[in-house]
Amino acid sequence: MFGIEHLVDALTPFRLTLSLVGVICGTALGAIPGLTATMAIAVLVPLTFSMDPASALVLMGAIYTGAIYGGAYSAILLNTPGTPSAIATTFDGFPMAKRGDGDLAITLACLASVFGGLVGALALLLLAPPLAKVALVFGPVEYFWLAMFGLTLISAIAEGALAKGMIGAGFGLLLSCVGVAQISAATRFTFGFSTMLGGINAVSGLIGLYCVPVLIDLVARPERHLDFADETRGFRLGEAFRLCWNGKFNLIRSSIIGTIVGILPGAGGSIAGLVSYSEARRASGHPERFGKGEPAGVQASESANNATVGGGMIPTLVLGIPGTPPDAVILGALLVQGIRTGPGLFTSSGGAIVYTFIYGLFIATLLMLPTGLMIGRYAFKSIVSFPKALLVPIVAFMTIIGSYAIRNSVYDVVIMIVLGAIGWVFDRLGFKPSPIVLGLILGPIAEQGFVQGWMIGQATETPVGIFFSGPLPITIIVLILFSLAYPLIMGRYRRRKALAGQPAASAAAPAPRSHDVRGTIGALVFIAISVAAWLDTTHIESAEAYVFPRTVIVVMVMFSVLLILRNAFGRGGIEERPLPGSTPRRSGLVIAMLLAAFLMPYLGFIASGILAYMAIMAVAMYEPWTNARKVLYPVIGVAIVYGFYFLFDILFKVPLPAARWF
Repeated sequence: MFGIEHLVDALTPFRLTLSLVGVICGTALGAIPGLTATMAIAVLVPLTFSMDPASALVLMGAIYTGAIYGGAYSAILLNTPGTPSAIATTFDGFPMAKRGDGDLAITLACLASVFGGLVGALALLLLAPPLAKVALVFGPVEYFWLAMFGLTLISAIAEGALAKGMIGAGFGLLLSCVGVAQISAATRFTFGFSTMLGGINAVSGLIGLYCVPVLIDLVARPERHLDFADETRGFRLGEAFRLCWNGKFNLIRSSIIGTIVGILPGAGGSIAGLVSYSEARRASGHPERFGKGEPAGVQASESANNATVGGGMIPTLVLGIPGTPPDAVILGALLVQGIRTGPGLFTSSGGAIVYTFIYGLFIATLLMLPTGLMIGRYAFKSIVSFPKALLVPIVAFMTIIGSYAIRNSVYDVVIMIVLGAIGWVFDRLGFKPSPIVLGLILGPIAEQGFVQGWMIGQATETPVGIFFSGPLPITIIVLILFSLAYPLIMGRYRRRKALAGQPAASAAAPAPRSHDVRGTIGALVFIAISVAAWLDTTHIESAEAYVFPRTVIVVMVMFSVLLILRNAFGRGGIEERPLPGSTPRRSGLVIAMLLAAFLMPYLGFIASGILAYMAIMAVAMYEPWTNARKVLYPVIGVAIVYGFYFLFDILFKVPLPAARWF
């Protein structure tokens, strides 16, 4: 069944080279914000058309594996997930980097990714046919509740601010409804702008909400982006191995979760990482450390999202149903190669090709260890030692080109920048970006499951009861309730334990009341957004188009009112966050990025890119302009713009705007 000849086929020099090249290219592309694993495979898949099917699959699997891991670099070093599956990696990876442990975080991410990838590949090798049947059990209602379960995990992400987390998630769900409805094709929330018919791309929103706020704060102060102690330079393998050994149960649990979630079509690595992160936090003896630089959080996220690579291939190969978006691209490439997926694939002549691919996945995962460590080591050093006047424009330029390349649309770039500015404001009010991003990503899954379930319920005259019938929905609902209640119960338990350890006089003193003024302002803003969204749905005639957003609006307003009432009675509380730094520089960054987006269709990519780079460099410059810097920094900027032009327009065949005036 698992013949040694298939392993020998995967170990030929040509296929070993393909695995190595695929891992390196995938890691590099995955580290660039906006270039997801799906895009990394899509832009390189034409290279496989001239190869034999087994070699083509080996190369695509290596690119996929490397891209999922590569997303951890920007998540740790820039607080921007290179791929959506690395969202949970930012929670503890970036705090580790800020305190000087970025090299350790990258090494941990590499080890965890290798472990999770091996577990997922092993599941694909041993359990593909029986596990694929699990995916057939999930219907629209189950997928809706699965998305809701993913959203309730924000109770852990929001660090106890459940109401704010749910409000942010509701806002993200509304953002996912912008444009043409999935089922009825009615338009929603476009407010008369035809450019918004295409909706808000989740990756553009992710880049904007995570990366732009970091850049806004980065240009406002002269301090260095990350700390770096000379004595901690290197791979720190010994320390990382000890942490992984101590957290072995966390790695095993997270990898199993990632494999199972990967089997469910459409779920993907973002849900796997969040579920694993939440479970790691609950199982930890020190849950208060999570979100502040806890290594176990990085291990949980990275092992889970890499396990989805093998898990997602199970329904792809056995049922012909892509488990994740990159699997859909691989499935298309398989069809081009003449391979038909299905239950008989493993017993037909295509079985030899598939088993060669699976062994190639093992090899690519193992190759990720040395290549990932080497790339990560120098990536961390480069990010830390780079002058801010060069780092900020480079990252800003990467976000612009990454957002544009998703759909070749300047609109996506503008949305990315605007959402980033809005996210920065909301963060100042105490509303974190993670719930908003999570709602934006899970919105299509939630809406499709909700509307289809509602339509089935309408046909059977049980539009509400359909969501509460059957053992699987009930099981997921119980998990949701537990997810919501657990942080509240544990928070109360810790407060009582703390009070029990205090002297009687201080324990009897009432807790001081705190009024979260910023949170109240934010809740009022979200209520205003909800009212405007509700009014916009009044012109929609199709119930299938407005039933989901109206439900979201009602829940969003309920939590907003709850937050206002809590604050009115002094039950709120927010960390006082002063606003240090230069406000003009913050504004200058956003204006420069917007000007680059608006000028791109007229001046062309190169001219607008050079102008934007120079403007952002001037905004971020705190060092004196020596003669050397006056020459060197602009030359570097021009080289980077032309380098990206060659990479995208020439190599990847992504058409970039040409000048209209010249």
